[in-house]
Amino acid sequence: MAALRDPAVVLPDETPILSIVIIGRNEGERLDRCLEAVLALPPLNGARELIYVDSGSTDGSSERAAQFGAKVLSIGSARPCAAVARNIGWRSAKAPIVLFLDGDTILDGNFLTPALREFSDDQVAVVFGNRREINPSGSIFNRVLDLEWMVGPGPIEFCGGDALMRRKVLEDVGGYDERLIAGEEPELCRRILQLDYTIRHVDQLMTGHDLAILRFSQYWRRALRTGYAYAEVSERFKLTGQPLWREQARGNRIRGVTLLAITAIGVAGALATRTFWPLLLALTIIAGLATRTAINSRWRSPDLITRLVFGFHSHFVQIPILLGQLRYFYHRSTGQTAQLIEYKEDAARMARKQDT
Repeated sequence: MAALRDPAVVLPDETPILSIVIIGRNEGERLDRCLEAVLALPPLNGARELIYVDSGSTDGSSERAAQFGAKVLSIGSARPCAAVARNIGWRSAKAPIVLFLDGDTILDGNFLTPALREFSDDQVAVVFGNRREINPSGSIFNRVLDLEWMVGPGPIEFCGGDALMRRKVLEDVGGYDERLIAGEEPELCRRILQLDYTIRHVDQLMTGHDLAILRFSQYWRRALRTGYAYAEVSERFKLTGQPLWREQARGNRIRGVTLLAITAIGVAGALATRTFWPLLLALTIIAGLATRTAINSRWRSPDLITRLVFGFHSHFVQIPILLGQLRYFYHRSTGQTAQLIEYKEDAARMARKQDT
């Protein structure tokens, strides 16, 4: 790998106008792509600095980032989670605006200049754009989950991991909550909104993302993590005047239990009657729910097959999300500390599996 350096990044005596904080854990070549995209950005009206925060990688990610001229930091002995890494990054940043990126993303070169203009409004604290999968045809999971990144019309209450933020606002709210293993961005945004700042979504591609979910077990773990975040974050804000994810968490519990009940009744009925009709009826009900979701998701994709698969996913995924919520409540009742729920494999291991 040839070292790529951007003269605008290495500026020991100059205050940059933008700090780019990339976080990663065993991203391998995905991190190379992320760094290459950042260094290929068109010039800004000032300098930028590049910071990479590593979360305990074992694949040489820190060395990779250093070759690209990034300032490399590490979470050290802290628990490896995105909130810890982002806090380390922005607290070492010098610029008034911080761009957060995940190491498995590719920043679109046309996004940054117009997005930075949004900060001319002093009330704007966060600006973000659209994230889409770079390889949706890589697996059925990538294809379906790509539609989840799409932001619908209406008021915006929180962003994802890729976002531009005012450093002063991060200081005002104390940064990301390092106790969360997921859902740290919406939780942060809720505290930002409580200070009467605004979050602005720009309807333009911001990043391509490499979800890299090739197996059902990865899909399942990702959904478990989502459920854990729903429960933890919604519980934290449920007694405030601005609850967060309360409806999503409650809706998941209803839909998850309902889907399990329909399936259980269908299986029990088939065993009791020794026919397939009860099970077929249960599957018909689920197929009807999925079809309705596909019809209502026309804005996400013009492809009917993709929307139908997305419809089935939208209902089936309620089961592992429900189990993730139950895991949170079990941990809370027993006083256990949550550990990171990882669904990705490091890039080097995935490459070895594909070669075999």
